Amino acid sequence: MSGKPRVPRRLRTATAVCVAAGLAGAALVTPPASAATDALSVQYRTSATGATADQAEPWLEVVNTGSTTVPLSELKLRYYFTSDGPTTVYRFACSWAVRGCGNITGTFGTLANPTATADRYLEIGFTAGAGSLAPGQNTGDMQLRFYRSDWQTLTQSDDYSFSAARTGYANWDKVTLQRSGALVWGTAPDGNTPTTPPTTPPTTPPPTDPNAPALFDDFGYGSSSDPALQQHGWTVKSGQGGPGVPGATWSPADVTFANSVMNLRLTTDGTASGTRETEIQTTARKFKNGTYAARVKFDDTPSGGPDGDHVNQTFFAFTPLDRPMDPDYSEQDFEYLPNGGWGEQGNIMYTTSWETYNPDPWNAVNTHTESRTSFDGWHDLQITIDGTAITYYIDGRVFAAHGEPYLPETPQWIDFNHWLIDLNGQTGSTPRSYDEQVDYVYFVKDQVLTPAQVAAKVAGYRAAGTAFTDTVPAG
Repeated sequence: MSGKPRVPRRLRTATAVCVAAGLAGAALVTPPASAATDALSVQYRTSATGATADQAEPWLEVVNTGSTTVPLSELKLRYYFTSDGPTTVYRFACSWAVRGCGNITGTFGTLANPTATADRYLEIGFTAGAGSLAPGQNTGDMQLRFYRSDWQTLTQSDDYSFSAARTGYANWDKVTLQRSGALVWGTAPDGNTPTTPPTTPPTTPPPTDPNAPALFDDFGYGSSSDPALQQHGWTVKSGQGGPGVPGATWSPADVTFANSVMNLRLTTDGTASGTRETEIQTTARKFKNGTYAARVKFDDTPSGGPDGDHVNQTFFAFTPLDRPMDPDYSEQDFEYLPNGGWGEQGNIMYTTSWETYNPDPWNAVNTHTESRTSFDGWHDLQITIDGTAITYYIDGRVFAAHGEPYLPETPQWIDFNHWLIDLNGQTGSTPRSYDEQVDYVYFVKDQVLTPAQVAAKVAGYRAAGTAFTDTVPAG
């Protein structure tokens, strides 16, 4: 969808995703016997006490009551709630945090065993920049919130983790806390003890088929009009149409090549008619399960002119939406917003997995993970898809793992595009340009490779002088 309109606040016009929460009518769950001696505890309060609200506001603190220092990046909190409907989409935001909102992540998940008071959860995590928690310390305020992507009033009185009476911080065992995947505080709704996917690649690489169908392109072309580009199965977008600012133009001339590096340039003068965006996509739709990889250079600053535009720099795979809520639609995105957008004010990286959506009225079924930090510079991006999970890697480390119902059902295209979300970021009329560069793209069919295996495959192609190969059969 990195090429389609998304949500009024996230993923296409919003801030991020999350859900409402409440407690009314819920049976109390007995706290774990070890709660009194746990080395870590969670305190909760809310500043939105109504049964319904424009947004839920779970404010949280983690307290270290033990005797050792704990890296916050090892911790995950879960706040459980009941969604307002099976297709309702939520967005997450951090209003203020002692450790810095840029060091706090928020993602949504679906419970395997729904209860009367919870069918989803908001999971809060920390980047390495959040630091550590020494004995006797707490994180301080984390003033968090989430809301419906359509900005309709949400109901939180039926949410497991919500309590209208908690207007001051106090221990709250209806929010769970994990350390390195192990539950250390709180009680989840019945039958939903939380688990966490691995955050590092497996130490023993899985076996691979050296003869598996694969695509590799080193982008050694002369220009976007080079006949070899089309012969190798690429289509460069031209004309007008979404995503982005209505009236902007997709410019093949701004897709350029030098020293086996592709450059996607976006230029604008702050008007739709003066905006030129770029996109390149595989002509064949034949990529589904397997490993997708690319080395991409994101850029926080313009190559010319003033900074501040809400640009979107991407690498993704997707299928077409043939009709509203098409069950065969799918998409897996890397989207980097160097200047914010969709309600964000600064750097943010989104990885988003899509099941389907309705463009009008807008309704999206997706899940995403985000990181509010700079990704300026070159990065190794990788997506692996098998029958159980979509796993996103950045620079060799797991960034996100998403499962059903977001796995693709049909073959997909591979795409890179660079486009302008809106005209609100930089309102001046001075021309400016931004660059996104791509070193290579690689796909291997039905093989789940580690980042180290991808690097070895790419190095092997280059050592053999192979600038392009495509043995992936038509989808």
